[in-house]
Amino acid sequence: EEFNRKISPLYHVDKIQSPLLIGQGANDPRVKQAEADQIAFAMKKKGIPVEYVLYPDEGHGFARPDNRIDFNGRAEKFLA
Repeated sequence: EEFNRKISPLYHVDKIQSPLLIGQGANDPRVKQAEADQIAFAMKKKGIPVEYVLYPDEGHGFARPDNRIDFNGRAEKFLA
């Protein structure tokens, strides 16, 4: 528990200073949707800009071409 509090961004949301783009696959076995939800909602609650995109038909990484194209377009706008 103490180790997680030290390293998890969830416990350090107040230190995040830059906007964040999160792309999450709902079926990701490594990064659970609940974990992405937590950081995105915590940032929104603190007024920190976050764009959270949930792909219901994806796992870890973007295997489906339509999702890959969508996320790459969002990333391009986000970084512009």
